[in-house]
Amino acid sequence: MEDKVKIGIIGDFDPSKLSHSATNEALRHCAAYLSMDIKIQWLPTKDLEGDMDAEVPSFDAFWCSPGSPYTSYTGAINAIRFVRENDYPFLGTCGGFQHAVMEYARNISGFTEVTHAEYNPDASSFFIAPLSCSLAGETKKINLKEDSLVQKIYGIKETLERYNCSFGLNPSYQDALDQSGFHVTGTDDNGEVRILELPGNRFYIATLFQPQLSSTPENPHKLILAYLAAAQKYHRDR
Repeated sequence: MEDKVKIGIIGDFDPSKLSHSATNEALRHCAAYLSMDIKIQWLPTKDLEGDMDAEVPSFDAFWCSPGSPYTSYTGAINAIRFVRENDYPFLGTCGGFQHAVMEYARNISGFTEVTHAEYNPDASSFFIAPLSCSLAGETKKINLKEDSLVQKIYGIKETLERYNCSFGLNPSYQDALDQSGFHVTGTDDNGEVRILELPGNRFYIATLFQPQLSSTPENPHKLILAYLAAAQKYHRDR
C-alpha cells in the first residue's frame, strides 16, 4: 500500500477561487503539522456520476469542497452517498455542507423534494435556501453542542469561524434532519444550524463555514487536523 494518505476532493477545481487554493494549502500545512505525507486529488463532479467503486478505490478520505453549483449535481450527490455508505472519513464545507444535507435528506430522511436555490431558483420552496443575511466574507460565533464530536475536537463551547456563502439549510427542515440522524452540533445565536455530524460514522462532519480560510501553518485548524488524523487511521487500518 502507498505510504501517503490519499485525500479525494469532490469538486470542480478552479485555481481562481480562493476557497479552492485555501483547501489545498490548509490540507498541506495541517498534514505537515502532523508529520503526515498526503496526496491530494480533485475529483471533477462530472466524473463521479457512475460507479464510484471503479472511480475511487484507493482513497482514504474525502472532502466535499466549496464552489457550488457544481458542474454535475448528480455526480456530487452520488459521491457523497458512496462516502457515507462506505464510512470513509468525510468533511464537507460550505457547498459541501449543502450537498451533504441534500444527499442525506433525499436518501435517508425520506424527503422527495430537495431543492437548492442555486440550481432551481424558480422552485416554490427550497431545502437549501438563501440565508436571511449573506455570510460571504463574515466571521461569526458558533455554539457547539456539549459532548458532540466537534465540541470534543475544539475543547471549547463556542468558536469564531469564517464564512463565504449565501445559502444554508432552510430552518423549517432542521429538526427533521436532526431527528433522522444527521445531528445538529453547531448553531449560530439564532439557533440555525452551522455544523452537522453523523455520530455513527468514523468521521462525518459538514460545516457551513470554511475552516480552510482561517487555518495557517502557525495555527492549523483543529477540525482539519482531526479530519486528517481520521484519514490516517483509516489508511493504517485498511
